[in-house]
Amino acid sequence: MNIIVAIKHIPSTADDLPVKGNNLDFDSVDFVMNEFDEQSIEQAVLIKEAVGGTVTVVGIDLIGELDGALYLALAKGADKALKISADDPSVDSHQQAKWLAEAIQGLSSDLIFTSVQASNDLDGQIGPMLAAYLDMPYIGGVSSVEVSGNTATVNKEFAGGVGAKYALSLPSVIGVQASSKPPRYAPVSKVRQIAQTVKIEELAHSAQVENSAGLIFKKMAPLIMTGRAEMFTGSPREVATKIVDLLKSKGLA
Repeated sequence: MNIIVAIKHIPSTADDLPVKGNNLDFDSVDFVMNEFDEQSIEQAVLIKEAVGGTVTVVGIDLIGELDGALYLALAKGADKALKISADDPSVDSHQQAKWLAEAIQGLSSDLIFTSVQASNDLDGQIGPMLAAYLDMPYIGGVSSVEVSGNTATVNKEFAGGVGAKYALSLPSVIGVQASSKPPRYAPVSKVRQIAQTVKIEELAHSAQVENSAGLIFKKMAPLIMTGRAEMFTGSPREVATKIVDLLKSKGLA
């Protein structure tokens, strides 16, 4: 079983994101692995442990910071890491999917995992676009995957707490929302050891696609504070009276 996991690195939101010009100050921000990619890696490793095979992680290095995420993936159980160097943080999801498809086409994959979305774009288009370029079936919002022969059985989540089970012919692309088990912890010492001993294979990419995602990044800037919340104190009756008075003053009551 040859499993491919497409991952990406994103700006850490643990601290305030610094802005420089019309974009992030990429020299001052920390990059981390997309949290949903950790779910994808765990699901891939669980399948490898259950039926055998190898797990290869591949990502596009848009800012020169992807290696840390790849080393973490290897520490969590992946067997091989590949990266496509682009050095262009403005590349959209369509272009990234095209480059990933080109890299994956030559890997004879049985199962391809992507995350259901990333917190720095939230459009979730990498998986569907990747499947389209590879001419493979796609299903997203998946919370568990089991493999038997040439079939993957997946649980897909829907709004309202509803779920459904599907049988998917392999090879296929699956957008993972959550793995069957929580992602395993990788000790920092193991990540550092891998960083010192493993060489990440670098892949070339083609020219940009003609049809973009239709989204053009214009500007990023800190939020402008225009006011603050007013907290009402007093008894429930007094607070209710104050709220009514406020609504009346705004012409809303």
